[in-house]
Amino acid sequence: MKTPEVTLRPARICSGLVATLNASDSRSRARKRDQTPDSIGLALRRELLEQAVREDPEPQAFEQWLLDHVEGSTAPGAVRAIALAVLDEWRLAHQMPSFAVWLEHGAPSDDADASATGNPRIAR
Repeated sequence: MKTPEVTLRPARICSGLVATLNASDSRSRARKRDQTPDSIGLALRRELLEQAVREDPEPQAFEQWLLDHVEGSTAPGAVRAIALAVLDEWRLAHQMPSFAVWLEHGAPSDDADASATGNPRIAR
Protein backbone atom coordinates (compact mmCIF):
# COMPACT_ATOMS: atom_id res chain seq x y z
CA MET A 1 0.00 0.00 0.00
CA LYS A 2 1.35 3.41 -0.97
CA THR A 3 1.69 5.94 1.85
CA PRO A 4 -0.16 9.21 1.27
CA GLU A 5 2.02 12.16 0.34
CA VAL A 6 2.20 14.84 3.01
CA THR A 7 1.69 18.41 1.84
CA LEU A 8 4.45 20.59 3.21
CA ARG A 9 3.34 23.95 4.54
CA PRO A 10 5.48 27.07 4.17
CA ALA A 11 5.15 27.80 7.90
CA ARG A 12 6.61 24.42 8.86
CA ILE A 13 9.54 24.64 6.47
CA CYS A 14 10.26 28.27 7.36
CA SER A 15 10.11 27.42 11.06
CA GLY A 16 12.87 24.87 10.49
CA LEU A 17 14.84 27.42 8.50
CA VAL A 18 14.60 29.83 11.45
CA ALA A 19 16.20 27.10 13.57
CA THR A 20 19.13 27.02 11.13
CA LEU A 21 19.66 30.72 11.85
CA ASN A 22 20.03 29.91 15.53
CA ALA A 23 22.91 27.57 14.67
CA SER A 24 24.41 30.24 12.44
CA ASP A 25 24.27 32.74 15.31
CA SER A 26 26.36 30.39 17.45
CA ARG A 27 29.06 30.15 14.80
CA SER A 28 29.18 33.82 13.87
CA ARG A 29 29.87 35.05 17.40
CA ALA A 30 33.31 33.44 17.26
CA ARG A 31 34.43 35.30 14.11
CA LYS A 32 36.98 38.09 14.51
CA ARG A 33 35.86 40.39 11.71
CA ASP A 34 33.19 43.02 11.15
CA GLN A 35 29.94 41.09 11.01
CA THR A 36 27.63 44.02 10.33
CA PRO A 37 26.75 42.95 6.76
CA ASP A 38 26.15 39.38 7.96
CA SER A 39 23.91 40.66 10.75
CA ILE A 40 21.85 42.77 8.36
CA GLY A 41 21.35 39.88 5.94
CA LEU A 42 20.48 37.43 8.71
CA ALA A 43 18.00 39.92 10.20
CA LEU A 44 16.28 40.32 6.81
CA ARG A 45 16.18 36.53 6.37
CA ARG A 46 14.83 35.98 9.88
CA GLU A 47 12.16 38.66 9.33
CA LEU A 48 11.02 37.06 6.06
CA LEU A 49 10.98 33.54 7.52
CA GLU A 50 9.13 34.57 10.67
CA GLN A 51 6.54 36.41 8.61
CA ALA A 52 6.05 33.25 6.53
CA VAL A 53 5.57 31.28 9.74
CA ARG A 54 2.96 33.77 10.99
CA GLU A 55 1.06 34.07 7.71
CA ASP A 56 1.54 30.48 6.48
CA PRO A 57 0.65 31.12 2.82
CA GLU A 58 -0.83 28.29 0.82
CA PRO A 59 1.86 26.02 -0.65
CA GLN A 60 0.83 26.70 -4.25
CA ALA A 61 0.96 30.47 -3.58
CA PHE A 62 4.27 30.56 -1.69
CA GLU A 63 6.36 31.70 -4.66
CA GLN A 64 3.98 34.62 -5.29
CA TRP A 65 3.95 35.40 -1.56
CA LEU A 66 7.75 35.71 -1.66
CA LEU A 67 7.60 37.90 -4.77
CA ASP A 68 5.05 40.19 -3.12
CA HIS A 69 7.42 40.66 -0.19
CA VAL A 70 10.29 41.52 -2.51
CA GLU A 71 8.20 44.13 -4.31
CA GLY A 72 7.01 45.68 -1.05
CA SER A 73 10.46 45.84 0.52
CA THR A 74 12.59 48.91 1.16
CA ALA A 75 15.63 46.78 0.21
CA PRO A 76 14.33 44.81 -2.80
CA GLY A 77 17.74 43.62 -4.00
CA ALA A 78 18.70 42.05 -0.69
CA VAL A 79 15.23 40.66 -0.04
CA ARG A 80 15.11 39.22 -3.58
CA ALA A 81 18.34 37.31 -2.97
CA ILE A 82 17.03 36.03 0.34
CA ALA A 83 13.64 35.11 -1.16
CA LEU A 84 15.38 33.15 -3.94
CA ALA A 85 17.38 31.20 -1.35
CA VAL A 86 14.21 30.47 0.65
CA LEU A 87 12.44 29.37 -2.54
CA ASP A 88 15.35 27.04 -3.35
CA GLU A 89 15.16 25.56 0.15
CA TRP A 90 11.36 25.20 -0.19
CA ARG A 91 11.83 23.26 -3.41
CA LEU A 92 14.64 21.19 -1.90
CA ALA A 93 12.36 20.16 0.97
CA HIS A 94 9.93 18.79 -1.62
CA GLN A 95 12.61 16.95 -3.59
CA MET A 96 14.65 15.66 -0.65
CA PRO A 97 12.48 14.23 2.13
CA SER A 98 15.46 13.90 4.50
CA PHE A 99 15.96 17.68 4.32
CA ALA A 100 12.30 18.27 5.17
CA VAL A 101 12.54 15.82 8.10
CA TRP A 102 15.70 17.56 9.37
CA LEU A 103 13.88 20.90 9.28
CA GLU A 104 10.83 19.35 11.00
CA HIS A 105 13.08 18.26 13.84
CA GLY A 106 14.30 21.80 14.37
CA ALA A 107 17.40 21.57 12.14
CA PRO A 108 19.58 20.04 14.87
CA SER A 109 23.24 20.99 14.66
CA ASP A 110 26.29 20.21 16.75
CA ASP A 111 27.22 23.87 16.90
CA ALA A 112 23.76 25.21 17.71
CA ASP A 113 23.12 26.54 21.16
CA ALA A 114 20.79 23.96 22.69
CA SER A 115 19.01 26.63 24.74
CA ALA A 116 18.26 28.74 21.66
CA THR A 117 16.65 25.92 19.68
CA GLY A 118 15.17 23.92 22.52
CA ASN A 119 16.81 20.80 21.10
CA PRO A 120 19.68 18.91 22.66
CA ARG A 121 22.85 18.72 20.65
CA ILE A 122 23.14 15.69 18.42
CA ALA A 123 26.12 13.47 19.25
CA ARG A 124 28.13 12.25 16.32
